[in-house]
Amino acid sequence: MTVPSPRPVFDAIPGYKAGRPAEHDELKLSSNENPFPPLPGVVERAAAELARINRYPDAGVARLHAALSRHLSRPEDTFAAGTGSVAVLFSLLDAYCGPGDEVVTAWRSFEAYPIAVTVTGATHVTVPLRADHTHDLDAMAAAVTDRTRVVVVCTPNNPTGPVVRHDELERFVAALPSSVLVVVDEAYVEFVRDPDAARGLDLQARFDNVLVLRTFSKAYGLAGLRVGYLVGHPDVAAAVRKATPPFSVSDVAQAAAVASLDAADELAARVEEVVQGRALLLEGLRAQGWTLPDSQANFVWLPSDQGPQLAEAFWPVAVRPFPGAVADGGGVRVSVGTTSANERLLDVAARHLTGR
Repeated sequence: MTVPSPRPVFDAIPGYKAGRPAEHDELKLSSNENPFPPLPGVVERAAAELARINRYPDAGVARLHAALSRHLSRPEDTFAAGTGSVAVLFSLLDAYCGPGDEVVTAWRSFEAYPIAVTVTGATHVTVPLRADHTHDLDAMAAAVTDRTRVVVVCTPNNPTGPVVRHDELERFVAALPSSVLVVVDEAYVEFVRDPDAARGLDLQARFDNVLVLRTFSKAYGLAGLRVGYLVGHPDVAAAVRKATPPFSVSDVAQAAAVASLDAADELAARVEEVVQGRALLLEGLRAQGWTLPDSQANFVWLPSDQGPQLAEAFWPVAVRPFPGAVADGGGVRVSVGTTSANERLLDVAARHLTGR
C-alpha cells in the first residue's frame, strides 16, 4: 500500500540532530544546558501545578506575560510565548513567510533555522560568517531582495560564540526596508559581558520591524520544560500568538518560568559561575594550542575540518560535532559545565593533541 506523501518541500528539510547523550549528565557538554539544578523555589511552584493537570493550561500565558512585562518594562501585548524560542521562531515564520519569500541568516548559525524556514516553503538564503566566525552584516544586507521577509541575527552566535556589535547592528537595521522583519535571537544574552555587544531590546524599542527572541532554556535552566518568548511590536506579537498552537506552554512550565524570574540574585550568581568557567575553558584550550574565537555564550567553539572525529576523541565527554570544512562551519561546540566537567574536557583535549 502506498501512503500519502508530505509536501515536496519536506524532501529538502534536514533533520534536527540532538546533542549526544553522555554516560552521565555531568559530562554532557553537547547541548548548551545549564549544569546547575533549577533555581530556588522553581521546583516547588512548578510541582504545585501538577495537582491540576486535568485542566487545560492558560492559553493566553497571562501570568508569564505579566511577569515579563514587569521584568523588562514592556507592555504585555508585546510578548508571545511558546515551547522554547525556536518554537516561537517557527510560529513567526509561519505567520510571515510562504512560497516565493526569502529568509536571510548567517551560516553557520543555529541549525534549526533551515528547518524552520524550509517548512514554510520559503527559501533560506545563507551568508557565510567572516573568517573570525562573526556575522558579516554588510553581506547580509546585500543579500536582502524584494522577496526577503525576515532576517535572523543570532547574537551570541550559536555555535561559534561571538556577538554582533551594537553599532553594527543598528546601522544594519536602519539600512533595511521597514517591511523586512529583523529577528535578534538572544538565546544566550544573559552570558554576554562585552559592553559593545548588540542590545536587541534597545533596537526593538526604536524600530517596529525588530523583534527579540529569548529563552528560559539556557541561563534559567528550564530546558526540559521548553519556554521561550518574543518581544516585538504588538501587531507582530499578535500574529505570532495566532500562529502558535493553543495551550502550547503548560501551566507547570509557566509557573517555573515566573518563579525563575523571581530568583534574580541566584540567577546572577549562577550565570557568573558559567562565565568564569567559560573564561577558564578558553584560556586552557588556547594554552594547549587550540585556536578559538571569543565566546560570549555558555559554550566555546573549536573550528575543525574533522568535527565528528574530534568529538569521538573527546569521549567520554559528550560534545557537539558539526561536520564540514572550517570554511563551511565545521568544528566542535563545547558547552560550559561544572568545574570538574570542564577540567575533564581540558584533559581529553590535551590528550588528543599529544596523542596519549
